[in-house]
Amino acid sequence: MVDRVGADGDTVKLLKECDSGIKMGLSAINDVIDDVKNSNFRNLLNDSRDQHEKLQEEIVELLDEHCDEGKDPNPMAKGMSWIKTNMKMAVDSTDNTVADLITDGCNMGVKSLSRYLNQYQSADDKSRDITGRLVQIEDRLATDIRQYL
Repeated sequence: MVDRVGADGDTVKLLKECDSGIKMGLSAINDVIDDVKNSNFRNLLNDSRDQHEKLQEEIVELLDEHCDEGKDPNPMAKGMSWIKTNMKMAVDSTDNTVADLITDGCNMGVKSLSRYLNQYQSADDKSRDITGRLVQIEDRLATDIRQYL
């Protein structure tokens, strides 16, 4: 028998981590998209941003059902990401640099989300499905932009 309190707790925790990860991903895309010169690359980023935003809507809806406001990214992690992005772009603002930065972010997202899936095993099927879809979006973007590295 599944512990309902534990399952609800794991569900909310997993959704909050997805919410935080999506916010971090959207911020990263928005930080660099105006610097992308190749229109196909920019389209890939726009499509990924759209997918992130649609998934975020689902997450917010589910968090609302659990009376939770979600989670912002860790300010230190967000600040470090912003510094890294701006330093690298100041030195070399090419599509290669953008692809490198986004690939690193996607890989970190996949790693973190996979860890949370393992950590919050009692989370409900909806939240686990959303997490899996987010992992797929991140993994697909990293694969699709390899040609710009």
